[in-house]
Amino acid sequence: MKNSNGLKFIALSGTIDVTENLYVYEYGNDMMIVDCGVGFPDLEMPGVELVLPDFSYIVKNKNKLRGIVVSQGHDDHVGALPFLLKELNAPIWCTPLVTEFLKVKFKDYKVTNYKLNTFNPDRDVFSVGPFNIISFRVTHSVPDTVGFAIDTPEGRVFHVAEHKMDQTSADNMNFDIVKAKKLADEKPVLCLMSDCLGSNSPGFTPSGQSIENNLFNIAKDASQAIYMTAISSSIGRFQQMIRVAQKINRKVVLVGRSVQSKIEIAHDLGYLNYPNDLIIDLKESLNYNPRKLVYIIAGCYGQIGSSVYRLALEEHERVKINKGDTFIFSADPGPAYSKESEDFIVDKLVDLGVDVHYYDLGEGLHVSGHGGQEDIKELFKIVKPKYYIPTGGTIRYMKSYEKLAVSVGAKEEDVFRLKPGESVIFEDGQARRGETIKTKEVLVHGLGIGDIGKVVLTDRTALGKEGVVVAVVKTNKQGKIVARPELTSRGFVFEPGYGGVLDEAAIGLDKTLQSKKLQNNSSIKNLTNQFLEKYFYDKTRRHPMILPVVVEV
Repeated sequence: MKNSNGLKFIALSGTIDVTENLYVYEYGNDMMIVDCGVGFPDLEMPGVELVLPDFSYIVKNKNKLRGIVVSQGHDDHVGALPFLLKELNAPIWCTPLVTEFLKVKFKDYKVTNYKLNTFNPDRDVFSVGPFNIISFRVTHSVPDTVGFAIDTPEGRVFHVAEHKMDQTSADNMNFDIVKAKKLADEKPVLCLMSDCLGSNSPGFTPSGQSIENNLFNIAKDASQAIYMTAISSSIGRFQQMIRVAQKINRKVVLVGRSVQSKIEIAHDLGYLNYPNDLIIDLKESLNYNPRKLVYIIAGCYGQIGSSVYRLALEEHERVKINKGDTFIFSADPGPAYSKESEDFIVDKLVDLGVDVHYYDLGEGLHVSGHGGQEDIKELFKIVKPKYYIPTGGTIRYMKSYEKLAVSVGAKEEDVFRLKPGESVIFEDGQARRGETIKTKEVLVHGLGIGDIGKVVLTDRTALGKEGVVVAVVKTNKQGKIVARPELTSRGFVFEPGYGGVLDEAAIGLDKTLQSKKLQNNSSIKNLTNQFLEKYFYDKTRRHPMILPVVVEV
């Protein structure tokens, strides 16, 4: 029996950012999630390690949740699963590579209440509540990435989280155009939910096959140790690096837990091929001349604390890079704010005398896993949907996606550009906007999840940029000020260079406090804040954080 409220699609996150992919399909008393990824902190989030989607709506309706379907193994699609599973229980459906990635991730986060259902995208069909799902392979930067044809009570929809049409992918898992076309031709497609990140890039995204030869041309002339880095789930790229090492007769050393675990998983599944004696561990590598080694190292974006970061700052406890070594970045700074950190690492390596090959040099060391304009239009032509919903990009990419849809015959009103929490209702072959679910960013710092908000971040930013001044005001039992306030600063000014600005501020503050009839500690703190904020801005044009402390003596 059809539900009178129709099919609801909710983009809880993953639309105005390229991360935090989390989408909900809801029909009556049944709900299914597609993907559940993390985001990464921006420059205004000091101390924050991860950004999570807001699970509130899902947790509130967890009795409806029939399962979670995962399209690929990148963290922006699966990284939030350990946090969600701490709130509820739900079975997960994913491909073999993603299954093994998740087992490691759940172990790291001490998650035990999970059930993984592994499906083969070449043959398996499965159901999650009222949703019948047929998957097909798509080309992306991690193997075992899939798109979904989802049969719902309101009709068939396609969900293609990320793709390009490449038929010569480095991991030999090409877009299954034949199957996708067959699924689209079987039934009219009500809606296509798909990746819009490449909607401003002309043409087709090129194949990554040529990268191997470009890596080889650099590596064959290297006279000392070679270091290479890429996204830790870029299995096809690692296969190319390993083949290059074989061609130049070098052993491979894996540095960084994420790279090591993912390469071992892919090898065990047969997605990566190499002789068992090619890869040696760090301890064994000490017995080799560095000229006979290729290091594949984690941390391609220069993330603080990563193996690449520690290596470049000469802080890695087990590996040392030397002048004359070669370092190859086979990754462009894709995620928001990653370019600053990657540029920093490149500069550090160059300054050490390392021969660095990176994104700005145009040496053909990286291609995107996201389809360009022609890839996107080709998907449109295969699926021929009635409606369109762009995902996995920002507002400007969604607008460009809309223009591409219009260029192949869609109407603007048939494209739904959704912000976080917005929804679309499909009923009797028609689509309309639904309610908006209130959402927020959930920030992770250490063991704290969601306990950091805008106030804390504002304070951290102020401390980092402007410093802090602590003002200690001493009073007697009657509340009368008995001594000149004592001011101490950290990260604000170098006192000798500012002519005793703290002493002068203390004198001025003392006069101001003594001239007022202050009733309680709260009024003393408020006046101290007001006076010092104005005083320091007038003197230094800075806004340090003021922390007034009233002490009874």
